Amino acid sequence: MIKQISVFVENKPGRLAAITEVLYKKGINLRAFMIADAGDFGIVRMVVDKTEEAFNALKSAGFAVTLNDVLAVEVEDKPGELYRISKALGEEGVNIEYVYAFTSEKHKALIIFRVGELAKAKAVLEKLGVLFKGKIE
Repeated sequence: MIKQISVFVENKPGRLAAITEVLYKKGINLRAFMIADAGDFGIVRMVVDKTEEAFNALKSAGFAVTLNDVLAVEVEDKPGELYRISKALGEEGVNIEYVYAFTSEKHKALIIFRVGELAKAKAVLEKLGVLFKGKIE
């Protein structure tokens, strides 16, 4: 389980730059992020290397921020891995609220899940032999 920061912002030019400027000035590195569009507003979800410092800096800068627990798992970068995980979670009644992922030639695929029942999801994924990440490097 890792901590994710969610920032609620108006959907207008320059907002992402304002958020990332705060992080840049504090020397905080983004590890993963996504933006969800909700009409006039958006949610920027991110995993960073200095979570508490980023949360406090963004809050001090006037942003509406929250911290959430998410699951970060590492899987082989091959077809069917997300299917295998989502099928197992679904069969056990665990709802996936959202997911985002990334991969590179140097790493296995990393998938970040926000689920309704963290403990249950973790138990299901442990049975599958999925590797949990406590920190995204």
